[in-house]
Amino acid sequence: MIYLNGKEHTAYATLTELLDKNDYKRTRIAVEINGRIIKRSDYDQIEIHDGDRIEVVSFVGGG
Repeated sequence: MIYLNGKEHTAYATLTELLDKNDYKRTRIAVEINGRIIKRSDYDQIEIHDGDRIEVVSFVGGG
């Protein structure tokens, strides 16, 4: 079990899998895992572990 934006979710193998299965557009988000901001270039290498706390913030354009 992991926590995604404060809610319990099933664990995923990798950050990329989590983002894809939850329809996040990688160019318009920022990701933090357990208080550490993850660089976009590292998303494919990050493994998700039971108990991880993940925050995904989506950027919205406007004016």
